[in-house]
Amino acid sequence: MTTLYIGNKNYSSWSMRPWVLMRQFGLPFTEVKLRFDAFTADSQFKTRLAAVSKAGKVPALVEDDGFVVWDTLAIAEYLAERHPELPLWPSDARQRARARSYCAEMHSGFGALRNHCAMNIEAQLPEVGARLLAEEPAVRADLDRLVALWSEALAQPGRAQRGPFLFGAFGIVDAYFAPVVARLRTYALPVPTEVQAWADAVWAAPGVEAWVADALAEQDFIAFEEPHRSGR
Repeated sequence: MTTLYIGNKNYSSWSMRPWVLMRQFGLPFTEVKLRFDAFTADSQFKTRLAAVSKAGKVPALVEDDGFVVWDTLAIAEYLAERHPELPLWPSDARQRARARSYCAEMHSGFGALRNHCAMNIEAQLPEVGARLLAEEPAVRADLDRLVALWSEALAQPGRAQRGPFLFGAFGIVDAYFAPVVARLRTYALPVPTEVQAWADAVWAAPGVEAWVADALAEQDFIAFEEPHRSGR
């Protein structure tokens, strides 16, 4: 059985992507959640993870024979190669390249949004979102770029007939942006109507719904993951 090591579901945006993808497509796996107690070398989180992956980060996908795949994009590509029968990427070569480009840009970019709008599914912080958009031009620039990407995909001819997601059917690219959809909700970040409809569809996808339900059930307040709150 494949094992997926993850962090706290309320906070761990990187862990969310492969978990949601595998759950959405019914791929069997065993979940091991490592609580974020600290990220120092002697923390319980790092100590337990060191026995699994020398990268020292979640997520980490581990096969029965000990083969490890770390990094969300590598895990997504590995799953796509293992399961060519599933529409994890678009079937059209150009659409597939575009979807990969979206994921790669998300993977390496949008630092201001990541840093100022940390994923926190349980929280409701609309006033923080409004303040950040007013005071942090880089956050506004990141949101504008994301809206441009999403709007471009949603405007593709025939996309709506294939489904409500970025390339029609739910795929890797939608799972990849699911943590950003969580941020849109937590911080009440404004997006156009068509983008909001896509975001709502992502939030209602079974894999995402299952992750969110688990995140809300955690009830685990971790101070260093909470730049905007001192308590619930």
